[in-house]
Amino acid sequence: MQTIQVKTGSRIQFIDITSRVKEAIAQSGVRDGIGIVYVSHTTAGVTINEAADPSVVMDITFKLSQLIPHQDAYRHTEGNSDAHIKASLMGSSVHLIISGGSPVLGTWQGIFFCEFDGPRQRKVLIKVIEG
Repeated sequence: MQTIQVKTGSRIQFIDITSRVKEAIAQSGVRDGIGIVYVSHTTAGVTINEAADPSVVMDITFKLSQLIPHQDAYRHTEGNSDAHIKASLMGSSVHLIISGGSPVLGTWQGIFFCEFDGPRQRKVLIKVIEG
């Protein structure tokens, strides 16, 4: 298992970690198998989506903020309930098929770390399983 560090610079931010995940997979030496990218934080997540056009990420963050506003009648007193909800919707892990030592991704796909309670120093765990 490998850990990569992600430093976020704003409260809500999607960071493309595709190249770092590819590097971790290459370092594992596994040619064919499964990769799991896991975020062990309750106010952050991970997703696979379009990486070619940055307006897609902007649209996602806009719609999430519209659907789940920062301030609302939340009961959680830390002031970050929206971040918990957004992280739950995005999910804490993605699974990748590994073929020929690389993750199988569509032409436009990238792997994004999703920050919803930043800025913070975060970690992403990557587990590669041969098979």
